[in-house]
Amino acid sequence: MKLLGKEFSKGKKVLNDPAFKDAQEKSRSELNKRPTRTDIINYLLSKLNRQTTYLEIGVRNPNDNHAHIKADKKYGVDPGVEFKDNPVSFQLTSDDFFTKLDKGEILDKGILFDVVFIDGLHLAEQVDRDIINCLRYLKDDGFIVMHDCSPPTEWHARENYAYKHSPAGVYWNGTTWKAFVKWRHENSVHSCCIDTDWGVGVIAKNYAIGNSITGPSTNPFYEFDVLDKDRKTYLNLMKFEDFKAIIDKALPGN
Repeated sequence: MKLLGKEFSKGKKVLNDPAFKDAQEKSRSELNKRPTRTDIINYLLSKLNRQTTYLEIGVRNPNDNHAHIKADKKYGVDPGVEFKDNPVSFQLTSDDFFTKLDKGEILDKGILFDVVFIDGLHLAEQVDRDIINCLRYLKDDGFIVMHDCSPPTEWHARENYAYKHSPAGVYWNGTTWKAFVKWRHENSVHSCCIDTDWGVGVIAKNYAIGNSITGPSTNPFYEFDVLDKDRKTYLNLMKFEDFKAIIDKALPGN
């Protein structure tokens, strides 16, 4: 319905608000960044130079990513809330998937994955559980890749996806970043975030892609503004070219 009179004037004023304009510009910027998460996942799989097994948590429409992944074996997990066709390997929540996997009810109980992509429910508590579970089934030289780790504004980092009448509009990264930053403080893994496609986080057990954050937390309550002032430290944010140089050095023959 068209806005008329004062309502039109008010709507136009809102759209011209600096917060709206900033968020919209940052959304457009993220959409145009390259490489994509798909490119990064395929790059990592190719560097392993062997038959690879890939797991994706939160597939939704396979044409967005899963269908384009180049792995010898691919598995997808999704309960089908957002994409009713849901042509995935396991029509389950990630929690149920790992419960069944632990019990040996699906796949081989000893299965390990080369690359796991986490893009399920974008809330920190769930993402944290997904990281914990994925690490248990990740090969020692494998990688966890995560989407939505660097939300450009606090509107993109809202907890409730349904609140679309904000400067971020339909674009939503949720609170995934909080789970990633929590693991940035964990010295049992290495981690970084590639500055592309809404922030592509990478966690590795044995590749020195980034030292963990040491000392007491300077953002104990996970305030977005604190993150935004120093993404380099909190996310180990880097360009893909810098990440690629690290991996190419670690896996020079592949």
